[in-house]
Amino acid sequence: MTDRPILLLTNDDGVHAKGLRTLREALLPLGQVVVVAPTTEQSATSHSITIDRPLRHIEHSPDVHSIDGTPADCIYLALFEQRFLSRRPDLVVSGINHGSNLGTGVFYSGTVAGAREGALRGIPAFAFSHDGDAEAAWIGSYVFDLVQRCLLLNKPTDHPPLLNVNFPREQPLGVRVTRVGRHIYEERVIPRVDPGGREYFWIGGKVIDYGVIEGSDKQAVDAGYVSVTPLDLEPTASEHMGLAEQVAGLAAKKDV
Repeated sequence: MTDRPILLLTNDDGVHAKGLRTLREALLPLGQVVVVAPTTEQSATSHSITIDRPLRHIEHSPDVHSIDGTPADCIYLALFEQRFLSRRPDLVVSGINHGSNLGTGVFYSGTVAGAREGALRGIPAFAFSHDGDAEAAWIGSYVFDLVQRCLLLNKPTDHPPLLNVNFPREQPLGVRVTRVGRHIYEERVIPRVDPGGREYFWIGGKVIDYGVIEGSDKQAVDAGYVSVTPLDLEPTASEHMGLAEQVAGLAAKKDV
């Protein structure tokens, strides 16, 4: 038995992605690094899990595995199927995504969802993304420093941190703690017809604006900084409790 940290890695670009290799190599000095990643690309799968078919496993080498499912599937299996880990991991790390995960894109991101699945299970987690190919020589040192600091901190066990980290395209000027910005997409539906005469659709479009939000992740990355954004697992909108009471017909009863 070893006291070295166990770091559980996943991504949404697939087990053979360059960014995952960069991430693994950067973190190997910190402890035992176990990769459980999707067999193929799972971008924009958000936090979906696979319940309508069996999941297949491949062991590529010691501590490197793939699952033919989503990033959330990978973390779930790694945590609850004993063959992958000798004990509960100290940290879940997802990425490094090829392309940024900024603003409200965090709701769609498979990369963020892989980290979130760990945090939902009470394990501190990181999601890393790069506005590029995730192979820049400087990225590894930033990943190492951020993860090492997190491992050394006393972290709340009842509210594990979930940190979304985005790297700018070029060597950063520094690091900023940021808030989630806002995506404005080019909303599109493209209908087409396949060779068999059946209609199909492509949905979605490119980001056309992020809005101007002071202190946002997008603002920091555009200025050349690494953005570190703490995400919350609490889904209840406390500021809408009064509205919910009115909709439920309870607000008037309180006044009686």
